[in-house]
Amino acid sequence: MKKGITLTKEGKAALEAELQELIDGRTAITEKIATARAFGDLSENEEYSSARAEQKLAENRILEIQDILKNATVLKNVKHSKIVLGSKVEVEVKKKKFTYEIVGPIEANPLEGKISDASPVGKALLGKKEGEEYSLPNGTKGKIISVN
Repeated sequence: MKKGITLTKEGKAALEAELQELIDGRTAITEKIATARAFGDLSENEEYSSARAEQKLAENRILEIQDILKNATVLKNVKHSKIVLGSKVEVEVKKKKFTYEIVGPIEANPLEGKISDASPVGKALLGKKEGEEYSLPNGTKGKIISVN
């Protein structure tokens, strides 16, 4: 049984764009393979091996994205007073402010401020309201400034 996958509208759009890019790139990879084949002996042909590896990676990612999109539920933009999946949250930790978007593990990218609901920070924030304090497993405490 597959675990449910939840995506934001933006996350779904990003995956669809990546999928289209990978599909569009198939022709270029096929051309690389054909060019490398022309070099001769395939057993010692690094260009051929590299192109085939690139093709395998692309095809695996295409299948992975298709599976994710097929099984995903897209979040509706509903305003909540509590932090839920899809919420944008501003927090204060040690007199510094941070803005996070709570997303599923597939979309998580901490460098972009997208944190997984399964991460320690995501778990600590879920269900909290604006003005509440929260604690992380390492003892760090923070305060929720706003929830959108």
